[in-house]
Amino acid sequence: MAGISAKSARILVFSTEKISDPAIDMAGLLKLHYPPTVYTISVPCSSCIKPVWILHAFEKGFDGVFIAADGSDCTYGESCTDKTGRLVSMTHEKMKEKKLDPARLRMAAICSVCSEAFVKQIKSFNQYLLQITQS
Repeated sequence: MAGISAKSARILVFSTEKISDPAIDMAGLLKLHYPPTVYTISVPCSSCIKPVWILHAFEKGFDGVFIAADGSDCTYGESCTDKTGRLVSMTHEKMKEKKLDPARLRMAAICSVCSEAFVKQIKSFNQYLLQITQS
């Protein structure tokens, strides 16, 4: 693993403009704390994320990638959740080929008011990433 400090892993979050971004912004407004080494990239829909982007994040030293998916609230189509799930499965296979632990990529549906759920997911993911580097 690249660059894990004693308390936090470098996590790249792909979030969606209309659904999960507001929840992440609200987490900050509510002063809900999560690791400072979390970086976000906003996309219109979680199903538009490309596996190559995720793999590139690992090549650049990120310890984990988290997709804050639209879930059934996606304004771009009802099949967003299925498409994003297939994207994650495909990327897990590519990660195995590259000898990367597939558990370093996670996805969860985060709605626009799910600030606490987002923070809980990120803290849990951070703890997992820290554990696998210490074993």
